[in-house]
Formats: sequence, structure tokens, C-alpha cells
Amino acid sequence: MSILVPFKAIRPIESKVLSIASRPYDVLSDIEAKEACEGNLDSFYHVIKPEIDFAADHDHYAPEIYQKGADNFKRLQNEGLMVQDDEAHFYVYQIIMNGHKQTGLVGCCSIDDYFNNVIKKHELTRPDKEEDRKNHVRYSKMNYEPVFFSYPHVNAIDAIVENVKNSKPVYDIKTDDDLQHTLWIVEGKEEIDSIGKLFESDVASIYIADGHHRTAAGALVGKELRDAANGAEDDGKRYNYFMAVLFPDNQLNIIDYNRVVKDLNGLSEENFLTKVRSSFEVEKVDGILKPTELHSFGMYLNKSWYKLTSKSGTYDDSDPVGVLDVTILSKQVLEPILGIKDLRTDKRIDFVGGIRGLGELEKRVDSGEMKVAFSLFPVSMKQLIDISDNDMIMPPKVTWFEPKLRSGLFVHDLSE
Repeated sequence: MSILVPFKAIRPIESKVLSIASRPYDVLSDIEAKEACEGNLDSFYHVIKPEIDFAADHDHYAPEIYQKGADNFKRLQNEGLMVQDDEAHFYVYQIIMNGHKQTGLVGCCSIDDYFNNVIKKHELTRPDKEEDRKNHVRYSKMNYEPVFFSYPHVNAIDAIVENVKNSKPVYDIKTDDDLQHTLWIVEGKEEIDSIGKLFESDVASIYIADGHHRTAAGALVGKELRDAANGAEDDGKRYNYFMAVLFPDNQLNIIDYNRVVKDLNGLSEENFLTKVRSSFEVEKVDGILKPTELHSFGMYLNKSWYKLTSKSGTYDDSDPVGVLDVTILSKQVLEPILGIKDLRTDKRIDFVGGIRGLGELEKRVDSGEMKVAFSLFPVSMKQLIDISDNDMIMPPKVTWFEPKLRSGLFVHDLSE
């Protein structure tokens, strides 16, 4: 069963919540993040993306980058803009986006649950991104950002969460992207104890929804700190845990995660389309094509949209991974036609979250930066859980969860 423990969050003072809170580190580019916090030195972007404080051509993985993030966070503490709670708590975090509401528990998961596969993965991590997130933890001894987890919903946990929501929240803010973020503190010892016991008794597995790199970083650096201290799993030290927000699986919303490719691997457009037709029915359409069912794709090439429908025999509905549209696209187009064998490392492909809209695909192709784009039907929570439970791995960049957590609302100190 799973372990979830309370912690003493380092949080913004109420008057500074809006100026500190930021989107997660990987949602905006460096340029977009720099523009988003222009004139606001308190923005948490200066902590989680400290490269924005350097020249654009500065090495993003240089030691001074990570030290700057740690220094920026320390300034927020020294100036009293972020303060640590006196007692360990769980927190209830609700996000509302376009009428969709999801409410999660903020706490700390066990690094050993990660190593023992109680916390289940569905993606491989990229070594460079994993090392980047590990360095942020190493330099600060903090979990700056929570990971986004899910668990099979438990009625008794839902009841505690709903009861906590009857109390006064510590934050209730609307951010510039029109999302409502509300945070409550779980104050009562009985409720805190009950949450921990219910996870231990009723939650057999926890699933990574968003944040495989942050999860790996939190667990691996936690173990580094434990080994350096000659510590133990049961010594009560904070390095045994990393911060997460855990949502019931029946509240989550997965949207599409699309692909753009820089070139046609030396093919003319005509030859490329001919090869695509060997695996798909290809139909030119008017306007943007957003797939509405499995095994149907949109493709944008030379200012035109096409509908691609998978032909029989090009996928395996009995295989939890083989049935995925991202797998079909890789096996039928990206690998054999475009020569993209490794989605994790190939620089010719990029990924665009559906929150940006399919117009973003057109923009990147029309600009000449990319040559072709593909829109996909989103995967479901059931597919994600099936794959995770079977210890299988999805291709990279498959799930895009919305709404996103806000960073900077709570931080976990590993040095205690």
C-alpha cells in the first residue's frame, strides 16, 4: 500500500500569492516565462526557471543557473514573502477551469514507494531533463514544485476532503489564465491521521499523471541525501519524501498532445503523402482537423489539413500500448517514413500540448520552423492506468493534463 505524510509547507504570505505563483517550469518557453514575469522579481519563475535571469545564450545547465534559483528562493524567505508553517499538515488544493473542478491532496510521498513501484510510471525520462531537475533539488535541498499524481478514488478520502472544504481557505485566487486556485489547510490531527491511514490501507498504487522528471529527481536526490547521511527509510527525515498533489482518478481531464516535425526526411511532399497512404486513408479537409475518435488523426502540411484514418491491421487493440494513437503514428509514419526512431532524443520532433490549440500547429509549420504537424485524439485515464499496471511504457509526451498546478503555492524543505 502507499505512504502519504504531512509536511510543513513553505508558502507565500496571502498578500503575495498572486505575484509569486507561476505556471510549472515546462509549460512556457524561456522567452514566454521572461515576458510573463517582466517587472515582477517575486515570480516563482525566477526560482524554477532561473535561466531567465541570464543572457539567452547562457548555458542553461551551468552551476550558476541552479545557484541563482536557490538564491532567488532564499530571498523570498529572507524578505518574509514565503514563510514555513509551524506544524506538519496536509493541504487540499482545488482548481477550476472552464467549469471543470478537480480537488487534490497536497502531501509527501515516499521515495521508496517510487523505487518499489507502488508509484507507477508510464513514461521514460530524458537524461538531460532528469539531471536538470535533480540539480535544482541538489542546490536548494527543496522540492520547489509538486508532482501531479492520481489514485483510484476512495469515498472515505473524498469525504474528508469535502469536509475540509467547508472551512475558510488560506488562498482563493484567480490567475491571469482565468483559473481559480483554492487552498485549504487540513488542521485536525484526527483528519491528518485518517488520511495517512486510508492511503496505507485503501490505495494500493499511485499513478504519475504529470511530472515524471520531477518525480525521478525527487526520489533520486532524496536517496542521495539519505545515503550521504547514512540514513534509513524509517529515520523520519524529510529526504525520505517528496512533495506531490494527488487527485482522484475520476476527476482528471487529459487533453491531446500533438507532434510537429522539422522536415520530411528528404522526401517531396508528393512522395511523403504516397507513403502515408499505405497505412492510412487520406482525405484533404477544409479547416483545422481535431480528431474525435481513436485511430483518426489530423495532419497539417503546406497550409492544408488532412484527415488520416488508420487502415485495418496497422494497430493492435489487444495491446495496451499498441492501441494508442501515438504508437500508431510512430510505427506507421514517424519511424518508417520520417526516420524518427527515438522520440526522447531526436531533435527533429517537438511536442505541443493541446491547451495551445491546433492553431499553434499551423503557426509552427507556416513559420517554416516545422514542416508537418499531427493532431491526435487524447488518451484516457483508463488507458494510462492499464499501461502502468502492466508495467508498460507509453511513448514520450502522450498525456497533457489540464488544468495545470500552480507552482510556488507550497514548497517542501528536505533539509529538516
